[in-house]
Amino acid sequence: MGQAFGCIQVDQSTVGIRETFGRFDEVLEPGCHFLPWCLGKQVAGFLSLRVQQLDVRCETKTKDNVFVTVVASIQYRALADQASDAFYKLSNTREQIQSYVFDVIRASVPKLNLDDVFEQKNEIAKAVEEELEKAMAAYGFEIVQTLIVDIEPDEHVKRAMNEINAAARLRVAANEKAEAEKILQIKRAEGDAESKYLAGLGIARQRQAIVDGLRDSVLAFSVNVPGTTAKDVMDMVLVTQYFDTMKEIGASSKSSAVFIPHGPGAVKDIASQIREGLLQANTISN
Repeated sequence: MGQAFGCIQVDQSTVGIRETFGRFDEVLEPGCHFLPWCLGKQVAGFLSLRVQQLDVRCETKTKDNVFVTVVASIQYRALADQASDAFYKLSNTREQIQSYVFDVIRASVPKLNLDDVFEQKNEIAKAVEEELEKAMAAYGFEIVQTLIVDIEPDEHVKRAMNEINAAARLRVAANEKAEAEKILQIKRAEGDAESKYLAGLGIARQRQAIVDGLRDSVLAFSVNVPGTTAKDVMDMVLVTQYFDTMKEIGASSKSSAVFIPHGPGAVKDIASQIREGLLQANTISN
């Protein structure tokens, strides 16, 4: 109805392009404008000044021959003082921006290995933004910001990377576990060595006490019973201990079968062996 009376409304953050008999005449600011159609004046179209976003998916190959999909997010807007250039010079702004993004990404990523692409995505975004600013400024557009929002390797490559990472973590865990077991074994060996050392000291003291007791018994018996020698007393003591040992073995319910030679000659041999063992122990202790 407004156009029938020659009036038109331009919304906020938008400009109108007025033509006179098909030729650009003026950029209309937001508000109400009078356009007498009978004089050949008309609105050719409207141009938004809001910030717009374009997501571009570009597939390319890295230096180490891995195909990746790089997703770039371009934020741009038309400049009010160059509205006529933005309206007339480009027929499809989004396709034009996409072409420049493809060109820069496919020129930058093939120079980098896959790991470097992830590390240098900010440098790639900066290169895309600089190229777009130079190209789109001539068409009346401003590039607000360029972001590399995602880098997607091939699914097989992604799975292989995850497996490599998992294997590395398992290797570290195995090393840590082996180191812990090594420490436990060392501590266990140190404890066992200390235990055996103390047990050896105990056995040595026990044998020393036995030798001292036997010596005192022999001396006391020799004094109280005239005519007996130290050897006679020692033989009697050893035979007594021999029978006591056999008694304890037979009385224990948990004892295994033990075969011991028995008889007068065997007792003498055992006494001789025990005596020699005790004398050796005494010599080692001293």
